[in-house]
Amino acid sequence: MAGKRQIKFGAIIHGVGGNISGWRHPKVLTNSSVNLNFYTQQAQKAEEGKFDLVFIADGLFINEKSIPHFLNRFEPITILSALAALTSKIGLVGTVSTSYSEPFTIARQFASLDHISNGRAGWNVVTTPLENTALNYNKTVDEHPDHAKRYRIAEEYLEVATGLWDSWDDDAFVGDKENDQFFDPSKLHQLNHQGEFFSVQGPLNIGRTKQGQPVIFQAGSSEAGKRLAAKDADAIFTMAKTLQEAQGFYQDVKEQVKTFGRNPDEVVILPGISPIIGDTEEEAERKYEELANLVSIERALAYLGRYFDHHDFSQYPLDEAFPDLGDIGANSFRSHTDRIKREAIEQKLTLRQIALREATPRTQFIGTPDKIADLVQLWFEERGADGFIIAATLPDALDNFVDKVVPILQQRGIYREDYEADTLRGNLGLPFKQSRYIKQTV
Repeated sequence: MAGKRQIKFGAIIHGVGGNISGWRHPKVLTNSSVNLNFYTQQAQKAEEGKFDLVFIADGLFINEKSIPHFLNRFEPITILSALAALTSKIGLVGTVSTSYSEPFTIARQFASLDHISNGRAGWNVVTTPLENTALNYNKTVDEHPDHAKRYRIAEEYLEVATGLWDSWDDDAFVGDKENDQFFDPSKLHQLNHQGEFFSVQGPLNIGRTKQGQPVIFQAGSSEAGKRLAAKDADAIFTMAKTLQEAQGFYQDVKEQVKTFGRNPDEVVILPGISPIIGDTEEEAERKYEELANLVSIERALAYLGRYFDHHDFSQYPLDEAFPDLGDIGANSFRSHTDRIKREAIEQKLTLRQIALREATPRTQFIGTPDKIADLVQLWFEERGADGFIIAATLPDALDNFVDKVVPILQQRGIYREDYEADTLRGNLGLPFKQSRYIKQTV
């Protein structure tokens, strides 16, 4: 898109926290994950900071070792619909699995959210890594699709959903009372999809929206995930520990975007970060230690186990080398488990060290507002990111970022003073999503 490149921000709202013991912090409300007032405060604070979006993650399987936030939390589309009425400009992005849902239903729900919010909806497409999810959907674990198949399903699922979103032309509903014509039949399109995994006739029973279609997010970092993102996503939520790692991912995906004949400037890459901000370096360090000290080794092992199909790590010696797990985890969070195994070998880390650092990662983004702003600007200008998803691991983290870091970035001219548009696509610098049928007639 034309104009000076501007940094983008999203805020992930995750109630009692993404840390397995963050709920124990004295300032955390233990019902935050099902507390509408909490979600409203977070969304409105992010909107005050001119963030592009709020992001609601999700999962479909829990056990007694799951992160507390996962045990008792809102379903994304429901809470985002509520937030749509309590905000006016910020985007509303939610996670829904393509492995355990139907494209007609999800296309209809996200189109509804897009209408309710007047063009601010986004869908984070995931493929559901945890095998035991099958047990909640009238299936056996053996029926959980493997990694490669999940991504083939996702690709076709998106083909169906986006096709259904084009069921009606933008001006199909003419509402001509005098001539008794509610819609123009020539502007209605039946999908008639027949594929490997889905047979869907259509049309969808809701029209196109102010931004054309909801924004497609993708969050997988495996090779299959990056390919899906490069082919179909408008924005990508990723993770990176270093600028060099972020730059590698950024360059790889942008190059893949080109191979699909797409404009790489119209795919926004947003690494997730969890800034811990203090007025001094010492205060920021104290905050990090306060969070880290809430996590017991038992809880850390349970958290680690989730990435590896809820594997029981308590059976291994804590202070010996990280165990050889073979293919455990290969069909789940593959990019995460591959990284953990690689780092354990390269850095000669023990199980205890791996578990504690995964439970409370120590990142570069710990320090004063100026330090955080410097790092954000560096990653942005050195093409490691187009923006960031901010995850608040401490109760005051989002407030501190909005109140103390955002003004610095605004003063430097790399972050907006106000919203440029009233749709999520517009604020992300993405064009209106034109109907495939309109394109055919041009």
